Amino acid sequence: MKQIIGARPPPATGGAKSVQVDEESAGQRLDNFLLRQLKGVPKTHVYRIIRSGEVRVNKGRAAADTRVAAGDTVRLPPVRISEAVAAKAGLPVPAREFPVLLEDEHVLAVDKPAGVAVHSGSGVSFGVIEQLRRARPAARMLELVHRLDRETSGILLVAKKRSALLALQDQFRQRETGKTYLALVAGDWPASRKVIDVPLHKYLQADGERRVKVVAPGDPDGMRSITLVKVARQLKLPLPRAGEGRGEGGVFTLLEVTIKTGRTHQIRVHLASAGHPILGDDKYGDFELNRALQKLGLKRMFLHAWRLQFDHPATGERVELLAPLPPELKKFCDHAAAPSPPL
Repeated sequence: MKQIIGARPPPATGGAKSVQVDEESAGQRLDNFLLRQLKGVPKTHVYRIIRSGEVRVNKGRAAADTRVAAGDTVRLPPVRISEAVAAKAGLPVPAREFPVLLEDEHVLAVDKPAGVAVHSGSGVSFGVIEQLRRARPAARMLELVHRLDRETSGILLVAKKRSALLALQDQFRQRETGKTYLALVAGDWPASRKVIDVPLHKYLQADGERRVKVVAPGDPDGMRSITLVKVARQLKLPLPRAGEGRGEGGVFTLLEVTIKTGRTHQIRVHLASAGHPILGDDKYGDFELNRALQKLGLKRMFLHAWRLQFDHPATGERVELLAPLPPELKKFCDHAAAPSPPL
């Protein structure tokens, strides 16, 4: 095993138009393809026009998860966005490089910082992939293989060839990759609890915000979701508040979390539903505890994509990438009373 560490937006108004899928966009889900074509259009509106049948692929209705192919013709209905949103979407993308963990002619692996989206979308004008494309104008192709939440740091794979993209995406779909995260959670996680096999359901709140919740086995809306958990070490931090509940006594657990399924917010929801939310999680976490921990220097969610294993799309060699904890998370761990040797 090889181990390594370390187009302009459409007008705000107008009639329907048709676009042809090029080689670079082949293999994308329809919803992701539309989000790139309709910059500045809220994600909830994109899904609405798909469900209503206003979007057509080769003159037929298509679902959000339909994979588009090179040469497909996609009908884009007229959309209306505010002048402010249109102006923001039209701003130039700043070029940016990110720390490189691996690069060859087939694949690029970068260490994504927290707070940066992986791609443009609802409320986000650009992300990692748009910045990389601007920084590398000579690159024939740069395409995301998978995603990370905006608040999550760590390993992100980008394909530089169509063949690599398809091969790697197939590995992710077939669960042939190994994806392990480091997560610091509230409380003393029981070492005997190693598997969470609880279905998840994704839904939209009234304001259009995406959320995920656990549901009972057999729920027709549930998707089976499997998370493996291993205790790395326990930390004890001096909390600036006392009280009952999570984090009582300042005890926290650093976990190695491996996901066998790639559901939206899977780790965050599974750990929170087990009574041990990730520190700094502003969606599913303990908000009072988060405020207390900010005084100790934790300004972000403690979730980091630490290790990724996959078969190289060209050579077939098994590759293992490691991205050490970023400085701000390592520094926070160092505040612990008796930390173990660093990972």
